[in-house]
Amino acid sequence: VFTMHPKYLSIKDFTYHLPEEKIAYHPLAERDSSKLLVYQNGTIQESIYRNIAEYIPADSLLVFNNTKVIEARLLFQKPSGGVIEIFCLEPHEQYTDITSAMLQPKNVLWKCLIGGASKWKRGQVLEKRIDLTNTILQCRFIERKTDCFVVELSWDTSLSFAEILHQAGAIPLPPYIKRDADETDTERYQTVYAKQNGSVAAPTAGLHFTPEIFSRLKEKNIQTGFVTLHVGAGTFKPVNAAIMENHEMHAEYIDVTIEFIENLILNLNNTIVAVGTTSLRTIESLYWMGVKLPIAIGTRVSYPESGVSQWEPYENADKAISETDALNDLLKWMKKNKLNRLVGKTQILIAPGYKAKIANALITNFHQPQSTLLLLVSALIGEDWKDVYEFALENNYRFLSYGDGNLLFFNR
Repeated sequence: VFTMHPKYLSIKDFTYHLPEEKIAYHPLAERDSSKLLVYQNGTIQESIYRNIAEYIPADSLLVFNNTKVIEARLLFQKPSGGVIEIFCLEPHEQYTDITSAMLQPKNVLWKCLIGGASKWKRGQVLEKRIDLTNTILQCRFIERKTDCFVVELSWDTSLSFAEILHQAGAIPLPPYIKRDADETDTERYQTVYAKQNGSVAAPTAGLHFTPEIFSRLKEKNIQTGFVTLHVGAGTFKPVNAAIMENHEMHAEYIDVTIEFIENLILNLNNTIVAVGTTSLRTIESLYWMGVKLPIAIGTRVSYPESGVSQWEPYENADKAISETDALNDLLKWMKKNKLNRLVGKTQILIAPGYKAKIANALITNFHQPQSTLLLLVSALIGEDWKDVYEFALENNYRFLSYGDGNLLFFNR
């Protein structure tokens, strides 16, 4: 069946009217009391997150993203009283991965957005005192890039950069939540299983999960596996291009253990449910990395570092191999190179025309109109995404990061 290349999709076809009052600006009192819409074979059921285990087949594998949101907003006051905001995006290329960059002592180079950059004179060193540990944090301007700035942050104690941010920074809420983060956000804009420091936005589908839900999943012999995809600010990047060919998808770091990949292979005949679009993008990227191995061997590209580019799945569609072969090839390659974790970048754009290789279902929130996340949902359940969203709007579901969610079984 010939399907149009997603390059030619018009973003205007992926819109709906989202009234302001449908957006959730605060989390509910209890994580698992959020509403849950369940979509399967064209039918819609209503429930709440607390009962999610009832809708997932026994022996399924749920894949979670254990990334942790970092306190990425740093405010520096100049001697003149003006405030400069440094929004930490991701580490400079000199670090092999986010985890090692977050553990750096004394100083780091970081890519940032700068609020009030014009007021920051070149050569002026910004300073911030952290009373808790009696530390002085300094910020120096290094260079300007096309889409960000590079700054050097340094401090006079042996704390890691993660600890410095924890003490000096603030949690960055999504741009459409127009209020300052408060105490509740510190806990609630973080999943209960968050572990690896590095995201500037929460993998929001996971915000609804509680220890009680995990117990219920276990009772039903539903397994849980964890991957790490550090969510970048690009997740909120609007699609300003009329057609997708002119939209550059943001790249994000993934970090996956060899044990996880082995477990994924064992579960390929069971239902694999991605908790969140980030988990889905991670496991689908693993498949394409495996497909690429035989192609990459003849080239000079050092393989995983080359990651997965946004159109690769469509351009390599004719080279597709079985899921088992792709993941086994990846495993063999890791063992040969004595790697126990795979760190790479993915820019994968899942849009209509894409058929999921690894996942069979997705747990996610309700996304903004004309977003790449809506394209992703449309790729998995087709035009029915419109019915799902219409139902949610008519039945008072709460939208976006702090809102309600849905469990979508894919149309194969």
